[in-house]
Amino acid sequence: MKILSMNLILAALLACAFVFQGCTRGRPSKKPPVHLIPDMDSQPKYKTQGEGRFFSDGSAMRLPVPGAVSRGALPDSGTLSSGRTEDGRWTGINPLRITAITLERGRERYDIYCAPCHSRLGDGAGILVSRGYVPPPTFHSARIRGLADGQIYDAVVNGVRNMPSYGHQIPLRDRWRIVAHLRALQHSQNETIRDAPIDKRDALK
Repeated sequence: MKILSMNLILAALLACAFVFQGCTRGRPSKKPPVHLIPDMDSQPKYKTQGEGRFFSDGSAMRLPVPGAVSRGALPDSGTLSSGRTEDGRWTGINPLRITAITLERGRERYDIYCAPCHSRLGDGAGILVSRGYVPPPTFHSARIRGLADGQIYDAVVNGVRNMPSYGHQIPLRDRWRIVAHLRALQHSQNETIRDAPIDKRDALK
């Protein structure tokens, strides 16, 4: 009987311990959580902008070698990367072959990076504008429609006025795909019945 009583007491104490542990979950604690399988998650290392004692300047970070570029971002002087022709003028022709796949990729990237401010229609009434952001110009104005493709590409890469640069976020060819989609938006909002094929005009009236 004594053994049975001791077992019951022990079981009751264990149950109380589990209940107490459950009651304390979610509360602030100064003790680190138990990490049963660390998988090298915590290890000695230098973090960004961290201090280091190995180099004489006390910084753990090193400046890039002069002229170094990130992988896949090797610059060149061609139209594809500069947006300009050999004589230094803005190119009026998108260097990519415009296909349905090109336009679809451009629409996808545009919706991610451009639509929050410019809206999906390109009229400058994006969701950020409704929350107090400075309204960007509409892409359907005569001025924007008159810009060369190279100028629009350059705005994506380097930014313009309140618009930040997206050159570090959007890969080179995707920038031109966005330009292609922007041109498609302009056509969709500014064409007239005379721009449609003759055999399709009656159906559009």
